[in-house]
Amino acid sequence: MEKLLNDLNALLCDLNVFYRKLQNYHWNIKGKFFLVIHGKLEEYYDEINEQVDEIAEHILALGGQPLGTLKDYLQFTKIAEAENKKVDCSTVFNSIIADYSTLLEKAICIKKQADTEEEYKTSAIMDNLIEDYTKKLWMLKQSME
Repeated sequence: MEKLLNDLNALLCDLNVFYRKLQNYHWNIKGKFFLVIHGKLEEYYDEINEQVDEIAEHILALGGQPLGTLKDYLQFTKIAEAENKKVDCSTVFNSIIADYSTLLEKAICIKKQADTEEEYKTSAIMDNLIEDYTKKLWMLKQSME
């Protein structure tokens, strides 16, 4: 169970940094598709915020302690922060495609571990994340063509 809790906390760190990154992009997006992308980024970070809460509460339900400091998030995340500067749509899409891919890989690993440990609630949560991230990746990649 300790490995599973550590992996969930690592996912929690990634989600928190990704949330802030999406919000930073939301504030700094520029270009002819600003209106559409600005709104979509808000939708994405609102969804990620819900996932942050779900994962943190699930860690507690499993008897663990969710990481909750910015220092923790930055120490354990695999997601790079966004810079404080204007950014174009192509840069944003490439960045969040990479980040959703990272989140998808982590969710798949956690699901496999949860199934091994017969921790089916964790597995079910990961199923939902895998479905969400896979669809978002497909849609984002279609937008890049």
